[in-house]
Amino acid sequence: MLKSLITRFVNDERGVTAIEYGVIGVAIAVVIGAVMTGDTGLAAAIGDSFDGILDAISGVNTAAGV
Repeated sequence: MLKSLITRFVNDERGVTAIEYGVIGVAIAVVIGAVMTGDTGLAAAIGDSFDGILDAISGVNTAAGV
């Protein structure tokens, strides 16, 4: 009886897919976190782009006398 219980437990794969999806989700979160943080990350590039847009708008407003 104990042997059959252990055999069924070892052969049961119902939760394996959920665990695999959890591991994939954690891996994706780590990659996104690595890309978004730091001075050379995506967040810095987006911030630099917005700073450039702000400078361009400020330049147009200054030239227009606003």
